[in-house]
Amino acid sequence: MRSFLTMLGMIIGVTSVITLVGLMNGVTNYMLSMFADLGTNTITVQLNNTDTRHVDAEDVYKFTEENSDIFQYVTPRVSGQYTVKNGTESATTSVSGVSEDFAYMNNLNLTSGRFIQYSDIKNRYKGCVIGTYIVEELFDGKANVGDTLKINGQVYKIIGILEEKADSTQGSSDDCLYIPYSNAVRMSGSANISAYTLSAYNIDLVDTGKELLDNYIYGIMKNEDLYNISTMAELLDQVNEMTGMLSSILGGIAGISLLVAGIGIMNIMLVSVVERTKEIGIRKSLGAKKKDIMSQFVIEAATISTIGGIIGIIFGWIGTVTLGKAFGLEAVPTIGSIILAFSVSAGIGIGFGYMPANKAAKLNPIDALRSE
Repeated sequence: MRSFLTMLGMIIGVTSVITLVGLMNGVTNYMLSMFADLGTNTITVQLNNTDTRHVDAEDVYKFTEENSDIFQYVTPRVSGQYTVKNGTESATTSVSGVSEDFAYMNNLNLTSGRFIQYSDIKNRYKGCVIGTYIVEELFDGKANVGDTLKINGQVYKIIGILEEKADSTQGSSDDCLYIPYSNAVRMSGSANISAYTLSAYNIDLVDTGKELLDNYIYGIMKNEDLYNISTMAELLDQVNEMTGMLSSILGGIAGISLLVAGIGIMNIMLVSVVERTKEIGIRKSLGAKKKDIMSQFVIEAATISTIGGIIGIIFGWIGTVTLGKAFGLEAVPTIGSIILAFSVSAGIGIGFGYMPANKAAKLNPIDALRSE
């Protein structure tokens, strides 16, 4: 029982390390998948247009055509929070004005209808594509292509309904509404578009595309403070760096329990040496050498910690998968965390078992035999 209670500290420590690191990796993968849906080959430019210096949509389209070997798609982006109504039902949601390329850039799938087309933008057609959150909130889950709703008091016809991606809740990726960007510009009351997203053919062309776009925008704005260019690849690197840091911190916090478990092993082995002093004396009188006594106690300590580590790995695997499913994450323990946790548990057993073993090995056989 005493050995099991000592082992329990190691089990809890290893389980904690594996579970926390595994869940953090699940969170990282979830965030990366969300960014991947937005496209890792996209470049976004944010503009602070002035009366004398501004970038027109026609200019950006012309730039894209001139560099068609680099850029595949382009879309202006005009976003705002508006009240959307259907009869007596209403909701406040983000309304985005985009181009016909937006659906390809973001891998959008529709369950019915179509996405915005070039003719809609040119003619300022009052058509909209809605997410499933709007369907649930305003149409009680039964919206159809051809139905109408009001956006900021203006009547729009539903031309497409997007496929559900999240859980159709407010703030999720299903909480969206898209209209032609030409309509969104007029609705916003601004004469200029302040955001554009361009898509390169592949991620290898992103850096080249960013440099070309930077030179082009600077040629118009003449001031780097008036615009900002970012890429999804840069954001992914930042996400990886942040989650990696958090994973290390969580692993370190959980690792403290392994240190506590090691102290417990050292304590129980010291007690064991005291209790088995006479046994040590008998063994030494029969010819046991210092290294024999040391190996006896070191192996015992290593066995306790190693068995605890193996049990901790099993519980850690079960805990990671179970909690991952509970939180809706695809979380599995990493091989690295398993190897690290097991190596640390075995190392702690040997390291913290050394001092008691050394004490036992140094006992004088005569004094040990006199012990009661």
